[in-house]
Amino acid sequence: MRIVVGSDHAGYVLKQEVGEALRQAGHEVLDVGTDSTAPVDYPDSAEAVGKAVMDGRAERGVLICGSGVGASVAASKLPGIRAAVCHDTYSAHQGVEHDDMNVLVLGGRIIGQALAMELVRAFVAARFSGEERHVRRLGKVKALETRYR
Repeated sequence: MRIVVGSDHAGYVLKQEVGEALRQAGHEVLDVGTDSTAPVDYPDSAEAVGKAVMDGRAERGVLICGSGVGASVAASKLPGIRAAVCHDTYSAHQGVEHDDMNVLVLGGRIIGQALAMELVRAFVAARFSGEERHVRRLGKVKALETRYR
């Protein structure tokens, strides 16, 4: 799978670890920065990850900021991006299976490396169910996005 990774300064170290783990698992990884712990603004990182998914350069994204909240809010503003902060494995896979989540957001100051790797594995392994109720609900989400552009 082609996966884009990105972070702000607070998520930089964890982003490096996640990217390497994804590569070792055989995934193609596009790293859109940041490239250090020097302070940057999380909306820029969220946009870079979201655009890579929107443009088809990646199938899914992993985005990391300090808490995960700001990046999740920012990424979800991009058309077609369904980003959510997840700090438990159930949400990481269920968000894909039921909601077709395409960007997993993590809080680099909230969780450790081991949990982050479990979350990323659950997210990457999950597939959208295609069940009628989930398709119907996703259609309503997409309609909201269109209605309020």
